[in-house]
Amino acid sequence: MQRALTSILRLTRLWRPLQARGCSSVGATGVPEIQVHALAGRDQGITEIIMNRPHARNALGKVLVSELLEAVAQLREDRQVRVLLFRSGVKGVFCAGADLKEREQMNEVEVGVFVQRLRGLMDEIAAFPVPTIAAVDGFALGGGLELALACDLRVAAASSAVMGLIETTRGLLPGAGGTQRLPRCLGVALAKELIFTGRRLSGEQAQALRLVNHAVAQNEEGNAAYHRARELAQEILPQAPTAVRLSKVAIDRGMEVDIASGMAIEGICYAQNIPTWDRLEGMAAFKEKRPPRFVGK
Repeated sequence: MQRALTSILRLTRLWRPLQARGCSSVGATGVPEIQVHALAGRDQGITEIIMNRPHARNALGKVLVSELLEAVAQLREDRQVRVLLFRSGVKGVFCAGADLKEREQMNEVEVGVFVQRLRGLMDEIAAFPVPTIAAVDGFALGGGLELALACDLRVAAASSAVMGLIETTRGLLPGAGGTQRLPRCLGVALAKELIFTGRRLSGEQAQALRLVNHAVAQNEEGNAAYHRARELAQEILPQAPTAVRLSKVAIDRGMEVDIASGMAIEGICYAQNIPTWDRLEGMAAFKEKRPPRFVGK
């Protein structure tokens, strides 16, 4: 219980501005494998991380993982970010999973270190202080699905998305959170079935199992899930930022403990929201019958 309360206090601290927004991240090879875009206009507050490693179908290699870790670490300190959206710049694929070609060049010690780093990336995404959305327009296999599972919300293209924890078909098991987040999402028995069989699901099947929040018909451009994810982010933007962040903390921490402890966590989060300007603004707007103007304070 004490550990959970300490985590709440840590997660709700104020953030520093991100030094470089809307720019590409450059890995050790000198070739950027992600781009970070802060959207403007009616989408201001939405930031996108775009994976762009076409020659490897966005497989999670050392450079891509390092760039993602760096981007997430910087963005978590940026108070202007209110929704973080993960998508692919490669048509037909979200993330093909771990880079097994790169992996086969590692010795056992190096594999262990890399998988621990990959697991840390998923933990950082899961602990990101504002809502995260995965837009899955194509293949999300193994580590690619683990990345999507680390996000708060998932949107998939009904026909072109292919999702699965397929590690057992490669002589492996999920090692970046799949054995923990999938059962928390779907329940233990169904998660075991999907992991034991290495089954692949379409976006439509994934929605039927509640693995994704929404499944949409694919368009000619191959980015229908991205557009639906962006619409979902636009629904979040008008809401009070501090209340949204504290709601995420209450849900995530509360799911890790018994309900009595969860109620205590909710109470702590609620108490932190009481003195905020946004709460007073929400009450005033309700009284005056006008839309609230939240500022995140």
